[in-house]
Amino acid sequence: MDAPVRYRGLAGLRNCRTWPERCGRGGILAGMIETAMMAGHIAAHGVWSVSEGETLIPILAHQTADGERTLSRYLLDDLGEAARAAQDALYSNENDAVRAVIVIDTFLHSDDGKVDALVVEAVLYGPSPVTMRVAVPYVPLTETTSFAIHRPRFLDLVGLDNPDFDELSDAFFQGVNSHEQAAAIWTAHEISAY
Repeated sequence: MDAPVRYRGLAGLRNCRTWPERCGRGGILAGMIETAMMAGHIAAHGVWSVSEGETLIPILAHQTADGERTLSRYLLDDLGEAARAAQDALYSNENDAVRAVIVIDTFLHSDDGKVDALVVEAVLYGPSPVTMRVAVPYVPLTETTSFAIHRPRFLDLVGLDNPDFDELSDAFFQGVNSHEQAAAIWTAHEISAY
């Protein structure tokens, strides 16, 4: 495996970081690439958390214009309420963040029934926010099953015309690789079938 990629700002974007829309489509795409990297990193943290059979407590991570990053967990008696609280915080942007990501442990519905998944929702804030959702399906560790993670898939991307999904996917996996402990778990347990 290549050396983990560390977060770093993309060259020439300092003036575009607060409101990428001021820099045209290229600024928005560059902002979403950084957002996808952050989403991958936080998704990897979520995978690490569920890899030993535990349910993920909803996570919210945000980054302010000065580059400061904060991670919060939403621990409430009801996981559904905790997920809603994290999502409300994501969309209210009370921290005046440039970008933010939540990771929630939930289910996807398929022809085969319910599938456990971490749903990653990321927002690049601004006058016209850009949002993306990525699902990371997994098999939970139980007495009868081994932990396994399936290839992530984009659920939706709103606010960016003609997105380059290959570039966003590459950025997402750079973020995954930036979390050394979680990337090792991800790599060891990834399977392609789903």
